[in-house]
Amino acid sequence: MQALTQSAKITKIAEGNINTPKGFQSSGIHAGLRYSKKDLGVILSESPASCAAVYTTSSFQAAPLIVTKESIAQEGLIQAIVVNSACANACTGQQGLNDAYLMRELAAKKFDLKENYVAVASTGVIGEYMQMEKIEAGIQTLVPSSDQQSAEAFQTAILTTDLVMKKTGYAAIIDGKTVYMGGAAKGSGMIHPNMATMLAFITTDVQVNSADLRAALKAVTDHTFNQITVDGDTSTNDMVLVVANGQSETAALTPEHPDWPIFLELLTRTCEDLAMDIAKDGEGATKLIEVEVSGAETNDAARTVAKQIVGSNLVKTAIHGADANWGRIIGALGQSGVKINPNNVNITIGPIAMLKNSDPQVFSEEEATAYLQNDKVNIFVDLNLGEGKGKAWGCDLSYDYVKINASYRT
Repeated sequence: MQALTQSAKITKIAEGNINTPKGFQSSGIHAGLRYSKKDLGVILSESPASCAAVYTTSSFQAAPLIVTKESIAQEGLIQAIVVNSACANACTGQQGLNDAYLMRELAAKKFDLKENYVAVASTGVIGEYMQMEKIEAGIQTLVPSSDQQSAEAFQTAILTTDLVMKKTGYAAIIDGKTVYMGGAAKGSGMIHPNMATMLAFITTDVQVNSADLRAALKAVTDHTFNQITVDGDTSTNDMVLVVANGQSETAALTPEHPDWPIFLELLTRTCEDLAMDIAKDGEGATKLIEVEVSGAETNDAARTVAKQIVGSNLVKTAIHGADANWGRIIGALGQSGVKINPNNVNITIGPIAMLKNSDPQVFSEEEATAYLQNDKVNIFVDLNLGEGKGKAWGCDLSYDYVKINASYRT
């Protein structure tokens, strides 16, 4: 992408979050839905914001997705996003749909907005009905603010089995002005997006119309959120939603604007940070795995190979056990469906060459074991066929993954 040449104009903000851009506030409270933590939150823009979203490809799309799609379709503008954890409101029939509409209506009345300016999202247990009396009471107690504490309250409220908050923020110079972008996400299990098996919310004060924002998000999603996997399962509720309120007062950004590449990289970095945080915090995970593939015929082929490797249970368990069994990588590579010359493949784990031109390399098992005990493990694969490149992220598969999911509802 052109955007990758614009790095010098983008700065990461150490404590960046969804409140970092101008004109955004948030809040999170404990409504008592299931968890003994905050479980209901809101992001509020001071003005209607251009909006774009991508959704799970599951055939069982939850009621909140249906309602949010309807909201966005009316004007392409969103001003509030209300999210609950603990209950997914998925596979709940007409009652679930009515509850999602009521959740939207309650938030619209609370913040004095048009109903179609409200998006709703839910995450948690599938097949349970919403406790609407608690949702209604909770929405009434939401008091959005722009401070760090309020952002953290929202970021906590959207979590389920996650161990940590997932947030990021950046500043950039666009059209001669400083603009900001922030993000928050949740996701730990049922992560194998083809969009998107998580919830992610991104705010920015850039001025951009909904159609161009939607095209940018789709392009960026393909090589960020769609390139992570934890367990190979796709959920019912998941979306990435971006809102741009234009309060930085830049000129309207379009693909023809000379600073459009900066905006694309800003969005790419934000999405990549959140995607990597989700992969790293996979249920029971102890290590982040990054697979980088080069030498494929196309970028799509490289991304396919990378995701096949990082999603392999045998690769994931080998990494968990610090076992430098590169044969597991070969096994995953061979079933990727991508064109490969089996006589000319290179595999490197961290700094250690395992296979060169498909010839096994002599390496130190002790050195390899020591490297695999790191919190992050990098795997490099060169197919030596073309210029295609791609990355994917995942995590190791531990004993705790089974423990967590064996008792998820109880």
